[in-house]
Amino acid sequence: MNVEPVVDGGAYPTAAVTGEDVVVSARVFREGHDAVNASVVLTAPDGTEHLVPMTCRNVGLSLWDATVRADRTGLWRFRVEGWSDPYATWNHDATIKIEAGVDVEVMLEEGARVIERCLAETDRSERARALLTAAVTGLRDTSRTVDERLGAGIAGDVAHELTATPLRDYVSPSEEFSLLVERERALYGAWYEFFPRSEGCYFDESTQKWVTGTLRTAANRLPAVADMGFDIIYLTPVHPIGKVNRKGPNNTLTAGPEDPGSPYAIGSVDGGHDAIEPTLGDFDDFDFFVAEAERNGLEVALDIALQCAPDHPWVTEHPEWFTTRADGTIAFAENPPKKYQDIYPLNFDNDPAGIYAEVRRVIQVWIDHGVKIFRVDNPHTKPVQFWQWLIADVAAEHPDVIWLAEAFTKPAMMATLAKVGFQQSYTYYTWRNEKDELVEYMEELSGPAAAYMRPNFWPTTHDILTPYMQFGGPTAWKLRAALAATLVPSYGIYAGYELLESVPRPGVEEQIDNEKYQFKNREWERYAPGGDREGELWMADWLRKLNEIRREHPALHHLRNFRAHTVEDDTVLCFSKRRVMGGQEDTIIVVAGLDPHTTRETWVHLDLDELGLTPGSDFVAKDLITGQSWQWGEHNYVRLGVDAEPVHIIHVRRFEDR
Repeated sequence: MNVEPVVDGGAYPTAAVTGEDVVVSARVFREGHDAVNASVVLTAPDGTEHLVPMTCRNVGLSLWDATVRADRTGLWRFRVEGWSDPYATWNHDATIKIEAGVDVEVMLEEGARVIERCLAETDRSERARALLTAAVTGLRDTSRTVDERLGAGIAGDVAHELTATPLRDYVSPSEEFSLLVERERALYGAWYEFFPRSEGCYFDESTQKWVTGTLRTAANRLPAVADMGFDIIYLTPVHPIGKVNRKGPNNTLTAGPEDPGSPYAIGSVDGGHDAIEPTLGDFDDFDFFVAEAERNGLEVALDIALQCAPDHPWVTEHPEWFTTRADGTIAFAENPPKKYQDIYPLNFDNDPAGIYAEVRRVIQVWIDHGVKIFRVDNPHTKPVQFWQWLIADVAAEHPDVIWLAEAFTKPAMMATLAKVGFQQSYTYYTWRNEKDELVEYMEELSGPAAAYMRPNFWPTTHDILTPYMQFGGPTAWKLRAALAATLVPSYGIYAGYELLESVPRPGVEEQIDNEKYQFKNREWERYAPGGDREGELWMADWLRKLNEIRREHPALHHLRNFRAHTVEDDTVLCFSKRRVMGGQEDTIIVVAGLDPHTTRETWVHLDLDELGLTPGSDFVAKDLITGQSWQWGEHNYVRLGVDAEPVHIIHVRRFEDR
């Protein structure tokens, strides 16, 4: 009963990636007093079954679990099987009865017969067969003492063999459930976002006009992004930008002739979602960018925004795809109090078949040009059924394609988008600053929600600059990047983070002079060796260190292993992540001071069991940020804040492993 992790009773597959630890649990019990046992049966896409023994974690509540891992992508299945354990039943009863001198010969003979059944009914190695045959002989050898005969049947190596490959009676399977296993990038990766037109743009003093960056000049930024350790380069829309109702700087309603407009106002006489903004280049330039990204170890993620500028070809070719108001005009997009006069949203209700087919065609264009990751703008404003169909249809031919939902919306919609196929989702992390709310949110995301939703944490985006980041100074920016990079396997950074760009547009949580509406030349060359601001790229080294730590420590590649620990100061957060595989162990502890304006001194109390350590033991705590090492145990003093590092990222090392 109560098999987990199961999504909506099995209506949707449970999510996993190759090599990820998935804990399968259930309540397993039977009538009477005979020993009960349980297994997980994990079935690979080719039909091969893997039997994984379960462990009873709570006898009184009949709670069993096992950790399973899938070693390849595809649609796997799993079920829990409860069964009666004849050997364990005999082992328990024989030990009690023979010690009491009750039914001694009968119990020894029953043991021999149970082990003979194990030999006859299960496949075993020659070594195991010899071991069990000797046990049967020993149980029946009347020349030995009773204790010796019993010992032959309950010896540790015999019990281990019959636990590893048991004799299973009255096997009772649960319903079978789906486990969708995808490539690791669906769970783990560091994203870096930029506007390609800003990379290489400059203001020409001679003409007093801006010169746009292109896909070719944007490619020049890729080595620096790769050097900081990022895995994914995320491009805002590269499509033609509409001229009708084009927005000016800071979202003003009147654009000058040189204003580039918002790349989210998609479509013009130059084409729509299947075309490239001419000032950026053409498809040869896009292919060059993708190839350069690959050469630098980066995957390209492309922004998909299913909306149209008034001069998008779809507006004239398919006016039925939009909402017409009572006055005969097409309704533009709104998110009160925000208005988007330069955007027409699609109305999927008017012609779903036509819109579905056209969007699928558009997605294929970009897949054919090397894009395997899509960041989807506002998916919660489109039908869930559409996304379920589109993602499944793409996956049928391209199972390695990954979708990130930019769904800052109500929890029910956010969760449902994940269930129907979005591999990752933006989250509320951006606004979670207090310890209690961070712990509560992480326990939700790493607990039941991990069966279907993979969070992607962003400290800032091109749309969001929270008060915490506006007023927290360098400490806040270091802290929020460190938490995003360690709390979850996927996180993202928006260009300019290196420069602590923290000035808001008055009245909104958004950057002033937002590059959604204008060019932004960050003059990266000035911070390069030999530049007049060399050494002032404050956050680049910090981001590089965080990504280096992430790559070197598998514990940070996983979501379900978050564990919170106790701290006496409510403004200090402590959590750990542990990963054990193939005899290799990796354990990380993060201690973070959440108040960016003060320095805090407090005591951290660790649950050593969660760290895989013996209660009362000590260990070497190596701070991966500073390189310092300390001897830590259950109770540890920390000092974090503005005149110290705001966070410790600690690698746990046993003394014997130093």
